[in-house]
Amino acid sequence: MAEIKGTASLPTFDELPKFHELDGCAWGLWGKDDELGTVNLLTEDVVQRAAKEEIRTGKTVLLNWPIHFPSRPAFGRKVPSITTFHKYDSSIPVRDDVIHINTQSGSQWDGLKYYGVRGYNVFYNNTPGESLPAGEMEIHDPSEIEPARAKLGVHNWSNHGICGRGVFLDLVHYYTAAGDALPYDPWTPHPVSVADLEACAKEQGVVFRQGDILLIRVGFIQRFYASSNEAKAVLRDRLGTETFAGIEQSEDMKRFLWNNHFAAIASDQPSLERWPAPAGVPHLHQLLTSLVSPKGEYFDLEALSQTCKETGRYTFFFTSWPLNIIGGAASPPNAAVSDDICVFGK
Repeated sequence: MAEIKGTASLPTFDELPKFHELDGCAWGLWGKDDELGTVNLLTEDVVQRAAKEEIRTGKTVLLNWPIHFPSRPAFGRKVPSITTFHKYDSSIPVRDDVIHINTQSGSQWDGLKYYGVRGYNVFYNNTPGESLPAGEMEIHDPSEIEPARAKLGVHNWSNHGICGRGVFLDLVHYYTAAGDALPYDPWTPHPVSVADLEACAKEQGVVFRQGDILLIRVGFIQRFYASSNEAKAVLRDRLGTETFAGIEQSEDMKRFLWNNHFAAIASDQPSLERWPAPAGVPHLHQLLTSLVSPKGEYFDLEALSQTCKETGRYTFFFTSWPLNIIGGAASPPNAAVSDDICVFGK
């Protein structure tokens, strides 16, 4: 597949080549040495247009869940540890914090070196897994960074920024606005279909355009807040048997994500995709590094839902600056939206 210099003439999903048995591989589209993926779609023109059209009053909504949550992370990840202490002694008013977290225990972007293609041990752009060092990432001299350690790191997104037009599909509100109960449990492997997403978008008046950052509220965090501590603890105890709602692993879903040319996609679920995948069906994580590179999970969309319900508008200016972790596999998103298009009138 020829390298695309711009972003205007992107191939359709059905025009993308296969990677072995997997359909829809966009690796190489922005060059063999690219380390941004679909963040390439967030050009200066795209960001400028989004800022011009979406920012009016300056109202902002935070999308990061506090790093304390969930206090019992899924998938066996480290429990977050946040310690505040006196720098000297209690008589001197100086304090420090020490934070030990797994960058994927809570609100997060999955980076390009997080999840490769199983069976082939390769990551984005067919990068061999054995070429990416593991272990302590101590770096003393910023002018002498070993290229292999930095390869595909989340710092690339930090340097670029994930900023542009955000679009919000509030599935929870879509299903419950008339007073009905949510027709699925977010803590079970319920598949969200393309039809679900398109119907929600139509109801909310959302029309997609290239470079959008798609946010989907499925209901995990709402369910979390409504659950007892005992129920929350069970999530940690289900190691290896986790079940969560999320987008389905269908060819239609992959076609929908690519053909709309989203720059990034995130939800409030621990796994963006339905977990686990049906027997014999590959997880979307394997090729989402190609189709929609930044994959966000555990985004707190509760306040955004309330704001959008009040305004009736579901697009806004989105900003995210991942931590500048050289060679990092993932990062908290540091994400927020501005204005929620509150006064963007016709």
